[in-house]
Amino acid sequence: MSLFKKILLFLITILFDINVFAQQTPAPSQNQPILITGATAHIGNGQTIENSAIAFENGKLTIVADARLIRIDGSKNYKIIDATGKHIYPGLIAPNTTLGLVEIGAVRATRDRSEVGQMNPNIRSIIAYNTDSRVTPTVRSNGVLLAQITPQSGRISGSSSIVELDAWNWEDALYSEDLGIHLNWPSMFRFSWGGSAEVINKNKNYEKQVQEITSFFEQAKAYTNKKEPQAINLKFEAMRGLFDKSKKLFIHTNLAKTMMESILFAKKYDVDIVIVGGRDSWRITEFLKENNVPIILRSTQRLPGAEDEDIDQPFKTPVQLYNAEVLFCFSHSGFDTQRNLPFQAGQAVGFGLKYEEAIKSLTLNTAKILGIDETVGSLEEGKDATLFISEGDVLDMRTCKVVQAFIRGKEIDLDNKQKALYRKFQEKYNTQGK
Repeated sequence: MSLFKKILLFLITILFDINVFAQQTPAPSQNQPILITGATAHIGNGQTIENSAIAFENGKLTIVADARLIRIDGSKNYKIIDATGKHIYPGLIAPNTTLGLVEIGAVRATRDRSEVGQMNPNIRSIIAYNTDSRVTPTVRSNGVLLAQITPQSGRISGSSSIVELDAWNWEDALYSEDLGIHLNWPSMFRFSWGGSAEVINKNKNYEKQVQEITSFFEQAKAYTNKKEPQAINLKFEAMRGLFDKSKKLFIHTNLAKTMMESILFAKKYDVDIVIVGGRDSWRITEFLKENNVPIILRSTQRLPGAEDEDIDQPFKTPVQLYNAEVLFCFSHSGFDTQRNLPFQAGQAVGFGLKYEEAIKSLTLNTAKILGIDETVGSLEEGKDATLFISEGDVLDMRTCKVVQAFIRGKEIDLDNKQKALYRKFQEKYNTQGK
């Protein structure tokens, strides 16, 4: 068999495997009031209720209280869920993810996370979002119920949107549309491999690349200031939201110097800023607080970024930001690792971050940074009933076991391909030798 035929057969096998376990049928709308009793409720704002009563109707939370202090209206015909000994959390939110844009990283035909060209503010990631991804069910099995679908590549990669992780199509999944433009700030260094070692060189084109960004922003600002532009420019039209503050500017950068430079650059245009990555954010906490810039932290389960850093610096960064009163949240690199998002926060707890603050940094903090905190991110009356019940600690990979989850009151299916494979091979090996 030729090499071409082998590769073709391999790709066909993979694509067939994708279709074997597609996303389950989305849940129907809530049709009966639900009351969850007895669980420890982690509200998401730093508070807890040891013996809680959580009720929701028509997708909205109607009761969030201590079960010992309220009287339940018997005429409501609640469906009662006894969650004694369990925990309730707001749905976790995964920022800065390519979930639904990439299915198999090694197969180009399943990657739709980037566009050709350098300046693409008009690119909308939401229209490429795949609700039938087999990865999505594995992610929500650990309590991740919303995600920020983010484009990549180029200098300005496009706009991101928030989706709920249970829908027939991207229109149904859409929660917050085109909320921000993503700018990949130039790196001051270039990394390459020389033999068996990594070689770091200064980026000689850094100033030129920054000037290209400046020139683009100047042109976009001039365009949007005109009452009636002579010709429609789709790239500049997409930038309007930055200048009128209906969109945020998400700047992807890690070094302290580039973070400071990019923030000062953005402030010249009076736009709302979020730093994504923020590896060195612990070095400039006073500057971040002074300029009111939040951080979407890159994965903290990693090695330090510089030789002179403590080996555990990535684990300590969250508590350092918290102590400095810098608003931050957690993210996790990779489309297929978002299920491990809560364990980033769990590790930070081991290095000094308070437990409820860790929960907050997965829920309400993320919602605030993304601008959706009025309706989601915490368990508060009037907000969406997007939450889940776990038999153990959601931040601990050893005990985390999500048993029920709801998105705006809809109880979603928590089965996934990994669970299906577990049942398959468990049955196979249990029957052997009988």
